[in-house]
Amino acid sequence: MTDTAVTDVAETTAPVLGTSPDRFAERTAAVAAVAAQFADEVDRDARPPREAIAVMREYGLLAAAVPLEHGGEGATVTELSVIATELGRACAATGMVFAMHQGQVMALWRHGGDGAGVLAMIDAVRDGALVASSTTEKGVGGDARRSTCAIEPSEDGRIRLRKDAPVISYATEADAVFVTARRDLDAPASDQRLLICRTDAIVLSQTSTWDTMGLRGTCSNGWILDAETTADAVLRDDYAAISARTVLPVSHVLWASVWVGIAASAAERARAAVRKQARASVGTTPPGALRLAELLVDLQLLADSVRHAAERFDAVADDPETLESSASALAANALKIGASERVTDIVTAALRIVGIAGYAATGPMSISRHLRDAHGAAVMVSNDRLLQNDAGLAIMTGAIL
Repeated sequence: MTDTAVTDVAETTAPVLGTSPDRFAERTAAVAAVAAQFADEVDRDARPPREAIAVMREYGLLAAAVPLEHGGEGATVTELSVIATELGRACAATGMVFAMHQGQVMALWRHGGDGAGVLAMIDAVRDGALVASSTTEKGVGGDARRSTCAIEPSEDGRIRLRKDAPVISYATEADAVFVTARRDLDAPASDQRLLICRTDAIVLSQTSTWDTMGLRGTCSNGWILDAETTADAVLRDDYAAISARTVLPVSHVLWASVWVGIAASAAERARAAVRKQARASVGTTPPGALRLAELLVDLQLLADSVRHAAERFDAVADDPETLESSASALAANALKIGASERVTDIVTAALRIVGIAGYAATGPMSISRHLRDAHGAAVMVSNDRLLQNDAGLAIMTGAIL
């Protein structure tokens, strides 16, 4: 599909922008319409959702959270959560690209400082730049809070690094990759900084292919990343603070928001199936109606937990002490673990309500893609790893109620 055709699809699915009480609702609907149109193709071919990314750029959704003082709209995490859910309802890959991008870019204005490289990146995001991240690395067992690679100063005053990353999502589509690395060659693995690496100054050598059961459109291939940048593109705060105050809680809220969208889409197909049964037997309650009512209870509980977590972050967003507390880490992990387990339960229940038409690999009632995508939730940042981290934290503190 041409860029013009993509724009035409978006324009025919939403009224004039800016007229809705929800300032992002119409733009989100336009992007979701494009994402839904290409969702099956993106899944089948394991390719990035390029059409939806293009419309996200055009309608400013990638820049939604940029603060007012930097020329943006200053979206809250609660607003971003709603967007992520609607995109996830249309196409899980599109939703995850949006969620992962937002979890990274918020670190710029919350932790970046006033270096020229940081300020230039904020301007780029405001203008539609897409950001990917490279936080995991071979040799550290999937622990994003440890790095093997290190920042290496060069004689010309620039800095370089090489990272063997088992996963960098949508790397071929990004305008920059945010990379964690040890502060210097002598620093321990946990002494990390976050660097802005513009894609015009990095070399990516692919080491693995993303041929997975679900979330295929995130294209999370393995890469060796060779980057060169400048000291003013290193964020001011150390990565421990960036992760605790921003990346961890925001990412978990927005990932979970996408999973709500997957669950909601599956539930809508289940509801359509039950309504069809009801029309065929007027005067009787279809057998699936009770199961549908149970499913909607679980969906509402999942959605409420995610929205509550988003609102809780917004309430303490400027409170570093709270965000760096053990209780906050437990809450963020609890959301991720709980939501990732619930989404598979809800989608499986929807499949059983729909029956054989839902079991089909394709078709308007198929729940195949939903189920495969849902199972990715528990393994992207393993729930077992999070629970292992929680085991130590739980000795020190209780849950945030």
